[in-house]
Amino acid sequence: MGQGSTSFLLGVLAFQQLPGLPALAWALALLPLAPLALRFRPLRLPAACAAGFLWSLLCAHHILASGLPPDLEGRDVEAEGRVVSIPERLDRAVRFQFLIEQMHADGRALPSPGRVRLNWYDAAREPRAGERWRLRLRMKRPHGFHNPGGFDFEGWLYQNRIRATGYVRPAETNRHLEALDPEFSLQRLRQTLFERMGRALEGRDLGGVVVALAIGEQQDIGRAQWEIFRRTGTTHLVAISGLHVGMISGLIFFVVRRLWARLGVLPLYWPAQQAAALAALAAALGYAALAGFPIPTQRTVIMIGVVMFAVLLRRHRTPGFTLMTALLCVLLYDPLAVMNSGFWLSFGAVAAILFGMNRRAGREAWWLSAGRLHVLVTVALAPLLLVLFQQVSLVSPLANLVAVPWVTLGVVPLVLAGCALQAVAPALGDPLLRLAEVLLSWLWPLLEYLASWEALQWTQHAPPLWATLAAVAGVILLIAPRGLPGRWLGLVWLLPALLVVPPRPPAGELWFTLLDVGQGLAAVARTRSHVLVYDTGPGFGPDFDAGRAVLLPFLRAYGLDRIDTLIIGHGDNDHIGGAAALSGAIGVGRVLSSVPERVPWWPAEHCRRGQSWEWDGVRFEILHPAHGEALRGNDASCVLRIGNGSGAILLTGDIEARAEARLLDADPQALAADVLVAPHHGSKTSSSAPFVARVGARYVLFPVGYRNRWGFPHPAVEERYRGAGARLYRVAERGALTVRLPAAGAVVPPVAYRDEFLRYWHDR
Repeated sequence: MGQGSTSFLLGVLAFQQLPGLPALAWALALLPLAPLALRFRPLRLPAACAAGFLWSLLCAHHILASGLPPDLEGRDVEAEGRVVSIPERLDRAVRFQFLIEQMHADGRALPSPGRVRLNWYDAAREPRAGERWRLRLRMKRPHGFHNPGGFDFEGWLYQNRIRATGYVRPAETNRHLEALDPEFSLQRLRQTLFERMGRALEGRDLGGVVVALAIGEQQDIGRAQWEIFRRTGTTHLVAISGLHVGMISGLIFFVVRRLWARLGVLPLYWPAQQAAALAALAAALGYAALAGFPIPTQRTVIMIGVVMFAVLLRRHRTPGFTLMTALLCVLLYDPLAVMNSGFWLSFGAVAAILFGMNRRAGREAWWLSAGRLHVLVTVALAPLLLVLFQQVSLVSPLANLVAVPWVTLGVVPLVLAGCALQAVAPALGDPLLRLAEVLLSWLWPLLEYLASWEALQWTQHAPPLWATLAAVAGVILLIAPRGLPGRWLGLVWLLPALLVVPPRPPAGELWFTLLDVGQGLAAVARTRSHVLVYDTGPGFGPDFDAGRAVLLPFLRAYGLDRIDTLIIGHGDNDHIGGAAALSGAIGVGRVLSSVPERVPWWPAEHCRRGQSWEWDGVRFEILHPAHGEALRGNDASCVLRIGNGSGAILLTGDIEARAEARLLDADPQALAADVLVAPHHGSKTSSSAPFVARVGARYVLFPVGYRNRWGFPHPAVEERYRGAGARLYRVAERGALTVRLPAAGAVVPPVAYRDEFLRYWHDR
């Protein structure tokens, strides 16, 4: 079973690396695989691998068969459907998932794209989970940022079967449709509990954590609280995780088994062990239902189901066999589970415990055994955590040693009891929920204290694949049972993951990356030993900005822990919105800006023509604005030229025709560049014909957002650059764009991140 499940997993993994979706006809090859494998024993493992690949293909075609046709993007459509998630409250909007049942436009019926993710701004009446609505929508196909080290939003939408995003348009036809449907009664119950718990815990600092532990809704957990959980390695305690579901299931199993054995003749008709297994499985299903059956909880229920069915069928299996059976069942149910970090962490943790704690239980004090277990899990998961998050909390064993029993044995039972009473007698449930919050508040100062230990936060770039595999081998040696010779060699196998650093530019060479931040601008220029960041992209709200979501992950992916010079071109949100996130998160040296008063986080100085410096054989020059020029807004943007012996890159911010004319008058020779980041995102008020001709760029990069409302770049501007012989690139279509200026030789054409790391679920 272990070899077969592993082979099936490898097939699933291989499929998820494909840049394009193969034809569905290949799935027919699944049919002869089973008889071939049964007939020829040497073919069993290759057949299992092929089965994983083809099963993933079949599921992918099923998911991608629905979706929004390209010609409906940006058009108003009328849709009827169900609210299938508890709406999340934003500043001016609510966000929710909507299952479209019927859709039409211009009097004709349209195929449903299935599940979509919507924002409703200034809604007169908030939708509730389980309700049926008729709404006027404007949608677009899944599209996200594509940057090294960044989050794959399109992959997340695909994994969650969300086939479009959009918003509700103001219309008189938007209305709630009265209809009772038992299929959505669970969603209505979860909404009711969410509201009642919110009222019971109103004003309580950790009320959002209590709600998350009860029904899986995490929208009321603040960013600062998430940071404490992350830095202490206790984020798994916030979710309805396998730990909590397993604990409740195990508790029910032992209680029912004990009571059943004492109920007279009942054990004669049905053994207590089997009755307890059925009750434990029902408890796991009930807890998962309360959470709305999110994908991680589905995985947990499947794992518990495998164990309990073995008990029901009176089949004694080793823990390893049970684990591999659960792995296979999870992949058969959802092959996209491999795209979720929780899949790897949960199976990795269980496998490490089974392997590393083998034959150790019962030989030492419980507290020593518990401490050993948490250290073992931290060591075992370290390579995975570095690959997935580029961070490992070394204080995690100590934090979890206290927090796990506190939350699992103390807080969670109170939360579930209070939640159950909320459904029938809120007056009785409220005190239990408040008591659970009080217990959490007693634990919180310890977590805050442990999170403050900066020296125990291990942060580095993600190691390459070969170094990760070596680290996994090293971990297996380190956690192996005592008596295995050469366990210390595991430390040697860990060294590549710790010592191998990402490549750096050679002396005299420049690596320049224009990041994909939507409708905004952020760029990183790297020499051999220095880093410059030009603009920080937009801020999209109090909880999301390009600095935190794009810039910091990019820098960490390449092992960069300091910005030598930060330039904030000007003060519009799409250029400065991510700056605050850099403060305190990474070291910043010199700061230049046309609006230094807008960056109070650092002692900034004005950018002025004539400022220049050289790093590792690469020259940086500020060309605009000149000292004393009375320019404001876009035309005051800092203009930066970066060059070496091979070529030059010109970054112009948001300057328009007026500032372009001043640059042409001041020093037209300095404008010559091989690569140009188009002024003002390619607006028609910029990129004047004389400026385009004087720069003479071979490659023009447009920092624009997907389907941005201004229609940038303007067609006339694009045509002007094409007429000058330039090749044009849009980050919205190509993702992050990287250009190399070698120390000698020709400029390397831009390389698009979307092209290099394309997957079959990505929008083309």
